[in-house]
Amino acid sequence: MDKGLPVLRVILGFSLLSTTLHYAHNAIRVTDYPQLPGVPATAAGIAVAVVWVLLTTAGWLGYRAYAQGRYPRALVFLLVYSLTGIVTLGHFLAGVPQIPAFWFATIFTDAVAGLALWAFLTWAWATLNRVTTRDQLSTQH
Repeated sequence: MDKGLPVLRVILGFSLLSTTLHYAHNAIRVTDYPQLPGVPATAAGIAVAVVWVLLTTAGWLGYRAYAQGRYPRALVFLLVYSLTGIVTLGHFLAGVPQIPAFWFATIFTDAVAGLALWAFLTWAWATLNRVTTRDQLSTQH
């Protein structure tokens, strides 16, 4: 049975590329993005970098667990990692960033990566938790 590992690798590779670019730009050029009231730009930049490291670590742990067949653990870590992409849409809660088009696009590529991972996780959960007719018959007495 195909467990989708090649597809997961593509999604995670795309996400890693997109989020690395976006989060690095956001941390380095933090003042180019709308600021939250009361949060100093330096603190915001540091927080962006720390959050990226923590969420990406969750993605790495999720990938390792998935590759090792520890699916429940993997799905939890990968769900947490998907937030790396989804939360970038939060920029629009504080205003529209006035940044070059390339960097603006990374907000959306992050979101696409997060949503693609959600779609994969939905598929994986449904596939990995499927009980086949053969499995049902083997448990009947």
